[in-house]
Amino acid sequence: MRTFPAYAYSVASNPIFQDQSDIHVLFSGESQTKPQHKLGPKVYDYYLLHHVISGRGLFTIEQQSQTLQAGDSFLISPEQLISYVSDEEDPWRYRWVAFDGTSAERILRDVGFTRRQSVVHMADSTLILSAMQQIQQAFQSRKPNSHLLATGYLYQIFAAYHDILNHNEELITPDQHSQHAVKQMIRYLSTQYAQPISIEDMAESLGYNRAYLSRIFKQATHMSPVTFLLKLRIDKGRQLIRERTELTIEQISASVGIQDALYFSRQFRRFYAMSPTEYRNAAMQKASNTHQE
Repeated sequence: MRTFPAYAYSVASNPIFQDQSDIHVLFSGESQTKPQHKLGPKVYDYYLLHHVISGRGLFTIEQQSQTLQAGDSFLISPEQLISYVSDEEDPWRYRWVAFDGTSAERILRDVGFTRRQSVVHMADSTLILSAMQQIQQAFQSRKPNSHLLATGYLYQIFAAYHDILNHNEELITPDQHSQHAVKQMIRYLSTQYAQPISIEDMAESLGYNRAYLSRIFKQATHMSPVTFLLKLRIDKGRQLIRERTELTIEQISASVGIQDALYFSRQFRRFYAMSPTEYRNAAMQKASNTHQE
């Protein structure tokens, strides 16, 4: 007589509702299924991510079926017609987490999930299973910060899948690699411009050689990283001059990462052919004329 693991099922829902949030974890749970336990065919209106702990089962999505086992994960996206059934001989045990949010689709795309890439195998499931369990425990605690904890664990899960789905560096052409590095540089400079950074700092932070970064950046943008950073700071200062009329030029200069207000003024004139004060007066006059009309 065949024996099967004892049936078990537990789930915990998020006690906090967040409408229109970037990412919102709905619930998380774990189940040891019975033989041939089946769900679907059906559609969900949220994302549902499963990870198989043990056993086997059949996952069918858009009429394509795959047999999955321990270490496999499968993602169900909203409005996809799916079904999944546990094996008759070795019914699977899995954990799951459900989520939605205005940025969920974009984040999953960045991670590497697509409608064609909805199944992932993890050689080491420790992080995934631990994070899913932590989400469930956070909801069971019903603490006021449980939704924040759950979101943090979900991002850890995303990071783990990103490592798996984007590990094929050999498939990336040199041009694609350079484009990615330039995008990293622009993102770094655009977020750190107000800090006392240097190109050496950026190169070390991104893990690239300084000379290499400077070369590919100039090829892509037709300016050096130093010039790009300077122009970025001056442009941000120009915006503050126009929008924050109560701030002095010295305060604006410091706010964009340039401690020498005279240097800021000289570079501002270099880019815009007028001093910061002249620009502010012209902007205020234009705003006044527009208001009078």
